[in-house]
Amino acid sequence: MGGVTGRTAIVTGAGSADGIGFATARLLLAAGAKVAITSTTGRIHDRLAELGAGPGRAFAQPADLTDPAQVAGFVAAVQSHLGDIDILVNNAGMTQVGGDVPGGRLSQMSEAGWDYGISINLKTCFLMTRAVLPGMMERRYGRIVQMSSVTGPLVGIAGSSVYAAAKAGMLGMTRALAIEAGGFGITVNCVGPGWIQTGSSSEAEIVAGRHTPLGRPGTPTEVGHAALFLASEEASYITGQMLVVDGGNIIQEYKSGT
Repeated sequence: MGGVTGRTAIVTGAGSADGIGFATARLLLAAGAKVAITSTTGRIHDRLAELGAGPGRAFAQPADLTDPAQVAGFVAAVQSHLGDIDILVNNAGMTQVGGDVPGGRLSQMSEAGWDYGISINLKTCFLMTRAVLPGMMERRYGRIVQMSSVTGPLVGIAGSSVYAAAKAGMLGMTRALAIEAGGFGITVNCVGPGWIQTGSSSEAEIVAGRHTPLGRPGTPTEVGHAALFLASEEASYITGQMLVVDGGNIIQEYKSGT
């Protein structure tokens, strides 16, 4: 699949060495794209070094993507180093270094906790998408891939109301934007990961992955391949959709191995 060759791609939330964002960035780079990565801390420069790409092929800069000024600064820096942005993979969210991600029952959640969860998962997606859209519309080409989840759009977990709301909101935004942007040659899609084993996975999440039809949790690279496809020219007639990557977990009623 060569449909990203020479394209400039941004992948947010790529600070973890064993996370979905960094896996997606590596796949895009290997497929011929120029890749910019960001996270909230300076560890993003370690990920840039691990990509092993020279100047003009990869770029990294820390940014708080809940801050419109930092989003604008990051996008401008990417354009300066790598050129006009063709692909955006909104992966930032779920967890954030140095932040206390809210959880627990809705009846016990503070307003501040709710606002924070929506901000890191959904507002980041909105601000980054809004920042790159005008250029994509002017050039009449773009690929926007939102890293949603099965949690929210398709299933629920007690204690994850704010996360589920944000991820469901991401899918809703994707569908509306796909209609708004389709006439400009821009596609907008979601990836919906299920139980994926990353550095932040709990033992309970890993065990849950073992009860999928495939008998194991997924890998960040497997999710990254889905994002790569949706970011490619080959996916030119797919928009407003969510591609589920969950090992078949949502198709089964019994999930206890029986």
